[in-house]
Amino acid sequence: MEQTTAVMKSIARIHSDFPSKFGIPRQSGLVEELQALVVMEPEFRVAEAFRGLEGFSHIWLIWQFSGALRNTWSPTVRPPRLGGNQRVGVFASRSPFRPNSMGLSCVRLLGVEYREDLGPVLRVAGADLMDGTPIFDIKPYVPLADCRPEAVGGFSDRFGSYHLRVEMEERWKEKVPPEKLDALLGVLGQDPRPSYQKDPERVYGMEFAGMEIKFRVNEDVLTVCGVEMTEENQSHR
Repeated sequence: MEQTTAVMKSIARIHSDFPSKFGIPRQSGLVEELQALVVMEPEFRVAEAFRGLEGFSHIWLIWQFSGALRNTWSPTVRPPRLGGNQRVGVFASRSPFRPNSMGLSCVRLLGVEYREDLGPVLRVAGADLMDGTPIFDIKPYVPLADCRPEAVGGFSDRFGSYHLRVEMEERWKEKVPPEKLDALLGVLGQDPRPSYQKDPERVYGMEFAGMEIKFRVNEDVLTVCGVEMTEENQSHR
């Protein structure tokens, strides 16, 4: 059978607090305090297309791993939950390195905002997308069809919830906008480090909401050791 090639167009872009991949939660819904905006492309800024969406608490975002595009693919990958050393089949994972670089995220819909300059804008919580990520489709989450309490999670079931204790001095908290603090603490608690890096002396840097966050991790404790505005953010002051 002849291979089919489908052309897809971006219908929207997300605006999040992550200018780069580092620090983004590994799955959607892990940090509910994170808020983002889904801004439609001009062609799709049609209010009628969103009629009835306000009645749903959650939506699916179908999007492109735009920060991990490749011309080749590998049949096996190293999931972070397995320490980055054990390989599984790419179709048994949610790795971004896939034959088609497609992502799927379930996010909480906080509201549909109608703006004069941007049309309908979706405010969502718990997104795991980099700023500017192209979105191909939006679908409502339907509990009757989408929720499967009896589902088995394969190797992911062995790990349960993983969380670091975050220690952050007041002097660093004071540099974070109050409305961003809980989201930042939630992101740090998920352990932003690559799974293969465990050096307790290493200082990591993560960009978040116009800030550069410096931190160390020793066993199950993450300690923030610096918060500074990025150069781009400083230039806008």
